Amino acid sequence: QLQLVESGGGLVQPGGSLRLSCAASGFSVDSFAIGWFRQAPGKEREGVSCFSSGGVTKNYVDSVKGRFTISRDAAKNTVYLQMSSLKPEDTAVYFCAARPEFEIYCSFSKTFYNAWGQGTQVTVSS
Repeated sequence: QLQLVESGGGLVQPGGSLRLSCAASGFSVDSFAIGWFRQAPGKEREGVSCFSSGGVTKNYVDSVKGRFTISRDAAKNTVYLQMSSLKPEDTAVYFCAARPEFEIYCSFSKTFYNAWGQGTQVTVSS
């Protein structure tokens, strides 16, 4: 059974940093495409970053390029989203998602992924 558990969210001031974690079980984070999404109140869930199986492809939405970095630790079977220079508009619930198939690309489409975590709240405010 695939399971994803996010952690690391919290309250941070503008310009600050946070590192989100997505601990996976039931599969290897090296094998599947993984995505990070976020959903702000009253808005659609949007893709933030993703990488393909084996990390061949990494993508970032334009609004986070240069500020967010996706990575993974195979030994811990965990995916990370390092977020820096945070802005109030980054405030949202952040979710990780996995597609349990080998893929050479990743996607910001929600329907591309089959397994989702419960989300972790990130609030950027002074």
